[in-house]
Amino acid sequence: IVDLRFDAANRRTQDRALPSGRIKVGLYWAFLVLSALLFVFASAMLNPLAFILSPLALLIVFFYSFTKRFTSFSHVFLGVALAIAPVGAWVAIREEISFLSLVLGAAVVFWLTGFDIIYSCLDVEFDARNNLFSIPRKFGVERALKFAYFSHVAMVAFLLLMMLSPLLGSFYLFGVFLVAVLLWFEHSLVKYGDLSKVNMAFFNVNGFIGILLMFVVIADCVWI
Repeated sequence: IVDLRFDAANRRTQDRALPSGRIKVGLYWAFLVLSALLFVFASAMLNPLAFILSPLALLIVFFYSFTKRFTSFSHVFLGVALAIAPVGAWVAIREEISFLSLVLGAAVVFWLTGFDIIYSCLDVEFDARNNLFSIPRKFGVERALKFAYFSHVAMVAFLLLMMLSPLLGSFYLFGVFLVAVLLWFEHSLVKYGDLSKVNMAFFNVNGFIGILLMFVVIADCVWI
């Protein structure tokens, strides 16, 4: 909602439901408020810690929407916002924030940071014209892709650190290897001077990585 005027002016995003007018702003606001209230209510039904942390989770998610206005590292804030999911799930089930939950959250932070940098390469000129900040705009596309690469290296490192869990074994380790291969493939699709395959790298490859990780963790913890 807060980026409506930017999305409407950006050819890449102007056909989305809100900027195109297919869904009215009032309906978005109603859905947002209802979803936030339902989230807090559901958290209260889970356990006291989840309820206490629910406003903080909402604050982080809402705050991210404003970060492109003042920092080039908005990608990291997006990563933190999405890392709430695995840490929050841990809180919901075990009513604690453990070391391993933070390790998994860190892996998500670096995963999201990396592929959001790649995606933001498409908007360098638009961001410059509208005084919006991003790593590709600040450092250039070529250096930004290197930032994304090392961010994904850090992601794999944190996934390997999850091996400290006694529930994860060789099948999970094989899955992390496959994730690393997919990340390498993702970066091979996007090159300085050729961003034609960014959407495939951003949506297709990362979508498969998420499904793969879910499968290997469930398989290693439950079936093997």
